[in-house]
Amino acid sequence: MDKIRILSWNVNGIRAVHKKGFGEWFKTEQPDILCVQETKAVRKQVPRDIREFEGYHTYLSEADRKGYSGVALYTRIKPEKVEYGFGIDKFDLEGRTLIADYGDFVLFNIYFPNGKMSPERLQYKMDFYDAFMEYADKLKDEGKNIVVCGDVNTAHKEIDLARPKENEKISGFLPEERAWIDEFLNHGYVDTFREFNQEEGQYTWWSYRTRARDRNVGWRLDYFFVNEEFMNHIKSSFILKDVMGSDHCPVGIEVVLGD
Repeated sequence: MDKIRILSWNVNGIRAVHKKGFGEWFKTEQPDILCVQETKAVRKQVPRDIREFEGYHTYLSEADRKGYSGVALYTRIKPEKVEYGFGIDKFDLEGRTLIADYGDFVLFNIYFPNGKMSPERLQYKMDFYDAFMEYADKLKDEGKNIVVCGDVNTAHKEIDLARPKENEKISGFLPEERAWIDEFLNHGYVDTFREFNQEEGQYTWWSYRTRARDRNVGWRLDYFFVNEEFMNHIKSSFILKDVMGSDHCPVGIEVVLGD
């Protein structure tokens, strides 16, 4: 049997996290696959010593706008195919998506939009959600197994943030955002972390402004979802809350393939 360890981390700027020991962390951790969100860089801006790691293939999806968004994939296993978006310009130009087909499963590495800036950005976020679900459903209907990871920018349930009542009118915990996650799960997907852990206080993002991490006043915004049929291949799903360097921490799963 093959065991694959997949990690996902919103680094809030790959050049910033580079200065905080990202390369050393990567070489110690040695995941089979690492999905990075919010790189805020084009390839030539990524520091050379973390642009490529020996034994890994690297893919980057860049935003048209400088210093904005962006995702990266470091993978020991070479994907059969990599797509850089959904084929919809208004979403793809923000460099939020990498879709890697590994044969046994299709991996979505996504930095979902934040809806806090304006009503227009909230609508963009909801439209992005729908475009993603349509794309994922199509592959699932074709018999593909789906693994989705990244910063979803929404806490699903009250257990997923420290102060639900104070935030129920804030994007990231709005009823329509939470209802979309309900709908996504009803389409046959599983929030892997909650299959293994029902404890309170399990967060992946903390505001820098209020030293919230010291007090664990956080939100669980980073997820691994899989289709229901693939869940029996997921042996663990976890949060690496002690890894510093960003306002998010990494999350991960262990996948077992074969007999």
